[in-house]
Amino acid sequence: MLDGGHFRLRHRLMMKVMGLLGGHRPPDVVKLHFFRYETVGRRMSANFQAAMRGPSEWSVFERETMAAHVSALNQCVF
Repeated sequence: MLDGGHFRLRHRLMMKVMGLLGGHRPPDVVKLHFFRYETVGRRMSANFQAAMRGPSEWSVFERETMAAHVSALNQCVF
């Protein structure tokens, strides 16, 4: 489904460039971000910003470190 045609041209181009520069296809989380951007991606970005940059007892560094650690445990490529 995420490889379907619901991407704007500029988003398809961005993913193509990411793939060329990164040496592999963009991960599904990037595709999900661009998939129907107006209904999915925009909300996803807002939720991410709130979680990673909003008010918290944890610093931005601590949140980023935890996200990187969990990604590594899950063997994520991003």
